[in-house]
Amino acid sequence: MGKSSDLLGGLIVASFGRQYLVETADGRLLPCTTYGKKGGAVCGDRVTVLPTSADQGVIETIEPRRSLFYRASEAREKLIAANVTQVVIVVAAVPSFYEELLNRCLVAAEVAEVKVLIVLNKADLTAETAAAAETLALYAGLGYPVLQLSAHGDVSALRARLAGETSVLVGQSGMGKTSLINALVPDAGARTAEVSAKLDSGRHTTTHARLYHLDASSDLIDSPGLQEFGLGHADRNQIERAFPEFRPFLGHCKFNDCRHATEPGCAVQQAVAGGHISQRRYDIFQRIIKPHLVTRG
Repeated sequence: MGKSSDLLGGLIVASFGRQYLVETADGRLLPCTTYGKKGGAVCGDRVTVLPTSADQGVIETIEPRRSLFYRASEAREKLIAANVTQVVIVVAAVPSFYEELLNRCLVAAEVAEVKVLIVLNKADLTAETAAAAETLALYAGLGYPVLQLSAHGDVSALRARLAGETSVLVGQSGMGKTSLINALVPDAGARTAEVSAKLDSGRHTTTHARLYHLDASSDLIDSPGLQEFGLGHADRNQIERAFPEFRPFLGHCKFNDCRHATEPGCAVQQAVAGGHISQRRYDIFQRIIKPHLVTRG
């Protein structure tokens, strides 16, 4: 451990495996590692670092987080971003987006207790976007804001929604996140090249998380494209409550340990039958919750 007088406070603005780029209080970008095989730091973390040379440091401590957005399988956790106030889920009509992946991101945001914005990109593809917007109307009805735009057109409405927030962009590959970043951050390419040079990481920088300052009070974290989103870190109760339309009916089932599947007297199933809960969302819930159900003896 270093002397307290040697330590610098900073913000992780890029993470590449166990390599990190820390922005220090004086604006320097300092490549850092963690001790041994210790990891656990992520883009958006506030940290203290010990400089080990003029252009290298080691992360000593991670400051307490306000939030942590991540995914988890049975085998491992994949941290995405820390201290975010908003998750921006980017979807598009072409290629078509995977609705269950959207729902998994929504559940993770609910569990992390951060707000959500759904961005329907490529709105210049008028006919295809109209069909996608119809799919997303369900989520707008649940209170999730949905914003239609084209990254190659006017992004001012999105910029307004990012103001004063620390947002993380997530979504499948091919949804146009990179184009959105380039529209919002005019020198994004130059910044990425600087990160690549600092960490000697070549062309692979785009596969890892990167934080951009939009202005003095607004940050945007770009994350790698997703093909899956494990929710191994969420328990059964958290997943149930992450579906806001379920909440009025939870606790009103005949059985306390109701799985909301085939049990008699299930208030959730009755709500589906009565049109209060979408059959589509209920079916996705069943697929998400299945690994979290413990078989009765």
